[in-house]
Amino acid sequence: MTRISAPSALGALAVVAIGAFALALGVGSVSLGPATVLQALLGDGETTPRAIVQGLRLPRALAGFATGGSLALAGALLQVLLRNPLADPYVMGVSGGAAVGALAAMLIGASAWLTPVGAFGGGFLSTIMVFGLARGAGAWSPTRLLLTGVIVAAGWGAVVALLLSLAPEAQLRGMLFWLIGDLSSPPAPWLALAVLALGVIVALPFARDLNALSRGETAAAALGVSRHLPWLIFALAALLTAVAVTTAGAIGFVGLIVPHAVRLVLGNDQRIVLPASALAGGALLLIADTLARQVVAPAQLPVGVITALIGVPLFLLLLRRDR
Repeated sequence: MTRISAPSALGALAVVAIGAFALALGVGSVSLGPATVLQALLGDGETTPRAIVQGLRLPRALAGFATGGSLALAGALLQVLLRNPLADPYVMGVSGGAAVGALAAMLIGASAWLTPVGAFGGGFLSTIMVFGLARGAGAWSPTRLLLTGVIVAAGWGAVVALLLSLAPEAQLRGMLFWLIGDLSSPPAPWLALAVLALGVIVALPFARDLNALSRGETAAAALGVSRHLPWLIFALAALLTAVAVTTAGAIGFVGLIVPHAVRLVLGNDQRIVLPASALAGGALLLIADTLARQVVAPAQLPVGVITALIGVPLFLLLLRRDR
């Protein structure tokens, strides 16, 4: 399979991301042309388009891009760290812990702002549990960390099922919607975007070391890679995943499919894979969220359903082409 050059690939992905932004801002129950969207972003034009774009669609689009980019970047980091192409941000149980924290806040009738706080707290608690149990009394290994994450995630799944069975009928729909992924009222989209930018800035200087780490710990040590690098990568992936789950709920497939697809098309150089994954993940979730708003309008589908319907056939197609 012919590889695409890095500048061309990153440029193409940037164009796709900009196009996805334009689509998300212009498409909806009230369609807006490109000129109207641009005027609204600049604060000009009529009041109604400005309110629609700046008050409703722009925060949602920023949150969607930040969430998709964060999940994809976290997936790329974890697949290198665990040296397993099937690893994704939820292998550490962050999704399950975040879901339990958020659903518990909903179940007790806490204020709306406490739901993301509960999700964030649950995600980080799960991260600490997985890393602590995997390490035990000695050093952790990728296999041990992967298995520990799977077991902890299964445990959280049982707790989620318990909370759903105890939830009153009036709250059940909202809880299920959040579990599948929901961008209708994202908290602090600019903060999520800042965390994504921070993740890329922190990860890129270590791209060469990650290339060495992907060949195994022995090869990485021989090349002078710090033994503390896996800790940093794990913490960064956990932060990105926790913020993504806090922003949009438990959205699956993005962290697994996007990094793997990027490597199939562009190769395994982390200097290219990391920024390309962030751009591709953000663009994918923006497109998925736009479809979720339009397929059965005026009703909205959970965006996690759309990511699965888009991601699975795309992933299988890429595998077939690579074979």
